[in-house]
Amino acid sequence: MTKTTDLLDRWQSMWQQLGLTNPGDALLVDVMQRYAEPHRSYHTMQHLDECFAQFDAVRNEAKHAAEIELALWFHDAIYDVKSHSNERQSADWVRSILLRADGTPAVAERVHALVMVTCHNALPISFDEQILVDVDLSILAANPARFAEYETQVRAEYAWVPEVTYRSKRAEILQSFLDRDTVYTTVYFKTNSEAIAQRNLVDSIGNLRQ
Repeated sequence: MTKTTDLLDRWQSMWQQLGLTNPGDALLVDVMQRYAEPHRSYHTMQHLDECFAQFDAVRNEAKHAAEIELALWFHDAIYDVKSHSNERQSADWVRSILLRADGTPAVAERVHALVMVTCHNALPISFDEQILVDVDLSILAANPARFAEYETQVRAEYAWVPEVTYRSKRAEILQSFLDRDTVYTTVYFKTNSEAIAQRNLVDSIGNLRQ
């Protein structure tokens, strides 16, 4: 887990790169507390740390790297497992923060769109969106132990769903990634993660359908 001091440095540096006034470290504390909510098992600071690590490997390729980083901070900031509007609420929240911090409407809308694309119900369009989505889905190419832990964490978040229903719906979701031409859209992730992700997905779907 990344140290709090490192996260604080990352947070402050991001706002400097955006050229905007840091809205305050209290907001950072608020965001981190949300990722620590007791109903979360996967959508936690562990997931955010992993996203940052993956993003750092490709950030130099991004057009607006600080905007992607801000979108990562907020992409799961609001998370209710029974809600269908988490991404919308998170996107609206970060947009309002940017506008209050004197961000331009263009920046605010780009970051809003970046968060919204993590709904994963449509393929990303801009290259920055492609980077963010590939980073968010990088867990699919985790090593076997981490991938198994990830699957256990997701199941824990949906503990209220009956086993038969969960297995069916989860298999459908994972199959939807396999049904794409490729799981990932950027060259970096296609090269380094595609084959592993496909293997993990096939194995997991097979287990769910047993």
